[in-house]
Amino acid sequence: MSILDSMIPRAKAANKTIVLPEGMDPRVIAAAVKAAKAGICTPIVLGTPEELAAAEAQAGVTLASAGIKSIDYTTSELLSKLAGAFYEKRKAKGMTQEEALATVKGKCLYFGNMMVALDCAQGMVAGSIASTGDMLRSAFHCVGTAKGIKLASSMFIMDLKTPTISGDATLLFADCAVNPCPTAEELVDIAQATAVSFRKLVGKKPRLAFLSYSSKGSAKHELVDKVRIAAELTKKRFEEQGVDAVVDGEIQADAALVPSVGASKNKGGAIQGDANVLIFPDIQAGNICYKLVERLAGATAFGPVLQGLAKPVNDLSRGCSADDIFGAMCITVLQS
Repeated sequence: MSILDSMIPRAKAANKTIVLPEGMDPRVIAAAVKAAKAGICTPIVLGTPEELAAAEAQAGVTLASAGIKSIDYTTSELLSKLAGAFYEKRKAKGMTQEEALATVKGKCLYFGNMMVALDCAQGMVAGSIASTGDMLRSAFHCVGTAKGIKLASSMFIMDLKTPTISGDATLLFADCAVNPCPTAEELVDIAQATAVSFRKLVGKKPRLAFLSYSSKGSAKHELVDKVRIAAELTKKRFEEQGVDAVVDGEIQADAALVPSVGASKNKGGAIQGDANVLIFPDIQAGNICYKLVERLAGATAFGPVLQGLAKPVNDLSRGCSADDIFGAMCITVLQS
């Protein structure tokens, strides 16, 4: 069973509402109908009547056929409420009430994010049309980061074709898409958010390995120091907050994933080849590794999944399919 298959029954039971702001995209229409018929959530699709009609014609299906609610983000009665709340969030930055109204009315991402911020929906999925930069900017401005976390990040859910030697069929890789070169302190935020994601999505105890080209001092370099410090700070934070997770590092990838290598390279370490969450030192390492595992090992990669936000907002690849959007909706439900 794939990780997505295991998520669907849990998503159905959660009974959440997910807003899809890009109703002008036929893929979004198709995904919303599929999600509604599968019962994984209650979708709300944003778009003007003209945008929705054109997208429905291309998709070959209508929102009404699945009983899906749509909202015209340019005329909705919600506009004044959402714009007023957005102004309160941004007035310290110099935004006027008129600018707040124009932003929420003219940009569907801001309308959708403010719906999430005010709990008119429990999560948002977009990015089939919008850029990642626009997605992140609107999410930061409207939703913000979770309590105790200063940095939003991303992770990939790696659904392995063959389980690890320790028996894990699903691994989380972070951060592979958002933060190019995080500091040791920023890696702590990434690790904390990923531990939360693993608990919510996989339902097991997170076992985090902070990866490097060194295992416990086998090499000396400032790059290694950053990873070692990050692991130490994460252990301290988790202990203070009572987070039930295993943390180890710095450690090499083979020692993190192969028990026999872990026993040799990481004697006495908390991770003995049984890591299920891999924290990469920077975006280059993470992005390269997830693509290698996907392309050479036949794993299915879901993501990037945004994390560390106060409420779940997820980005899509602009080359995504309707099935990809459906999967992102399922993940977003469980994050909420």
